[in-house]
Amino acid sequence: MKLIDFLNTNDRFAASIGAQLTEVREGYARAELDVAENHINGAGVCQGGVYYTLADLTFAAVSNSRGVITLGISNTITFLKSAKLGDHLVAECIEVQDHHRLPYCDIKVSTSDGTLVAVMTGLAYRTRNPLEVDSLM
Repeated sequence: MKLIDFLNTNDRFAASIGAQLTEVREGYARAELDVAENHINGAGVCQGGVYYTLADLTFAAVSNSRGVITLGISNTITFLKSAKLGDHLVAECIEVQDHHRLPYCDIKVSTSDGTLVAVMTGLAYRTRNPLEVDSLM
């Protein structure tokens, strides 16, 4: 199974809100989501957990793109602007440090017109266990 398919299928929460990985390369991932009614909070804008979940999905893909089971241990997210109903969100994750045990990533979440709505950093822990996937995409 490909890593992109593995995560799009097995990250059930991300799939349940409509988040889908669209590209995975070693050290890079992209995921997308359309803001729907069920993503809107009490203030009438996109709920912060939607940004986080979309960003976290790309973080999981990048962290695991080296073929070893890797788990997030710390994330910090900053919300910069509100997305609205109908907006198309894109998260892109780049591995900043490919450390053998503690890889570090930067993630940006934007609307399709390029408006930056959130930024996140992620630190992960690489286990010694291989991830049983045959390719990334």
